[in-house]
Amino acid sequence: MLLRGRWCCYAGRTLLPLPLRRSSSSSTRPNRDPTGTALTAEEEAAVERIKSSLFKARKGSVEELVRSLGAECSEIRLTGGVADSLLLRFGDDWKSALGFFQWAHSRGDGYAHTPGLVTVDTVAKSIRRLAGARRWRDAILLFDHLEDMGLERNMETMNVLLDALCKERKVELAREVFAMLSPHIAADAYTFNIFVHGWCSVRRIDEAMWTIEEMKAKGFPPTVITYTAVLEAYCKQRKFRRVYEILDSMGSQGCHPNVITYTMIMTSLAKCEMFEEALSVSDRMRSSGCEPDTMFYNSLINLLGKAGHLFEATQVFRVEMPRNSVARNLATYNTMISILCQYGRDDDALDVLREMEAQSCKPDLQTYQPLLRLFLSRRGHGDAVHHLLSKLFNKSGLGLDLDTYSLLIHGLCRVGETDWAYRLYDEMVGSEIVPRRNTCELLLSETQRQNMEAYVERIRNDIISFGLCP
Repeated sequence: MLLRGRWCCYAGRTLLPLPLRRSSSSSTRPNRDPTGTALTAEEEAAVERIKSSLFKARKGSVEELVRSLGAECSEIRLTGGVADSLLLRFGDDWKSALGFFQWAHSRGDGYAHTPGLVTVDTVAKSIRRLAGARRWRDAILLFDHLEDMGLERNMETMNVLLDALCKERKVELAREVFAMLSPHIAADAYTFNIFVHGWCSVRRIDEAMWTIEEMKAKGFPPTVITYTAVLEAYCKQRKFRRVYEILDSMGSQGCHPNVITYTMIMTSLAKCEMFEEALSVSDRMRSSGCEPDTMFYNSLINLLGKAGHLFEATQVFRVEMPRNSVARNLATYNTMISILCQYGRDDDALDVLREMEAQSCKPDLQTYQPLLRLFLSRRGHGDAVHHLLSKLFNKSGLGLDLDTYSLLIHGLCRVGETDWAYRLYDEMVGSEIVPRRNTCELLLSETQRQNMEAYVERIRNDIISFGLCP
């Protein structure tokens, strides 16, 4: 075996069972194993008894599930049909599946698991879960046992393992594994892209660039996906001079940036408040002949608004997107409404809200929050807030979340609407949404200032019961 000599100390461990597809059979049909064979009456009884035992112990640990099965189901004759039927029924209930899997494996009555339900997809999910649980060696051992499950250790499954390790930032371990496997399993361009992304995720860009050179030496030209990972890493480090150097290098190699690349760079510059430089990236993209998409326009509208170019942002929204047949989505409308509210253009923002409703684009809470924040900043606009909340509840069918409740309570307290703020607070707590401490403290201060003693006592008690005391 390719890796067993290296990781032999893990050979005695029990592996996590593979996640399996849900059964699509109707409850009115006879139970069948995966081959389509109907279960016997004895097997159906066994299935129900095992399910009952697992259900009773469902709140316990995996070990408790195993003990429950051992105590209540030891005399059951376990068959492949029973096991397969149960594993399919568990679906995403990994604890029951693992408990049953371990109990069945430990019985010592000659029963052995069959590999018939195992696919590359299910192995990939298991490897990712093991890696996500920091069980790196178990993930490697599972790969090493693929042949026992009727699968191959090949380029596809190797890439699954390497990708899982790199996504969990274990890039050095992934390189060790690759060094052992590469004499036996060929790599492809995707293999090297995995490492480029991995090194970038741990901020070791020099290793990522070295991997690109290795990739070229193996005959795999880097793609725009490869370079975009490196560009994003440099953007996070604010090394924009390197970004432009790589952009120039890509062009000389005939590997041209795409709209995702340009959007990422433009957004990164905007986050650093380098607005004019970000706009120059937009100009560079247009001059390169790269076609904009919805995500690019959303970023551009946001950038123009933050840079103080409200007219240009509106032109992009109202003229350029329709002219280029680029569809607006929820994020487009939300971005435009937010920018208009930042400039105090409430009538224009409400026009955009009505327009999105006419286009059957359903608003969400992020649509309403800038409008609510704008009207709450002005005294005497309670009717506008009431109107927006009515639209939010009745027309859009939305409920309030913690952020929106907090926004409303803070805004109402600022404009002296303490009684209304308390009613919303009471509604929030009644909905089992725990308020933030600063919300409770603000409302407590306002109710004390206005001598609302009943409210003061309630809020004090809530602060204690919610554990929000400083």
